[in-house]
Amino acid sequence: METTENNTAVVNEGKNIAIIAYITIIGLIIAFVMNNDKKDPFAAYHIKQSLGLALIGLALAAIGMIPILGWIINILGLFVLLYMWIIGLMNAINEKESAVPFLGEKFKMWFKNI
Repeated sequence: METTENNTAVVNEGKNIAIIAYITIIGLIIAFVMNNDKKDPFAAYHIKQSLGLALIGLALAAIGMIPILGWIINILGLFVLLYMWIIGLMNAINEKESAVPFLGEKFKMWFKNI
């Protein structure tokens, strides 16, 4: 019976780290540091997905500096980014290792060494 409680605690800790990863860039950094000691694969998966979303957000911010066309791309991109963020957060809450839409599979490939 004690192993079941230990397994549940480990799963909850990985889940908590995964959820923290989606809450701002500071949360992503905190989650990365917290998981550095534990090496939880579920948390690592969601850290990679969140890192990809953060980098997409930074790219959109850079594109948004371009007058008119950049602003339009930035507004549309923010809606898509928000959609992907909600899907990623819901996957972490529901304990699913599903990639975020559109680029989630690429994030797994690009950040496989993290």
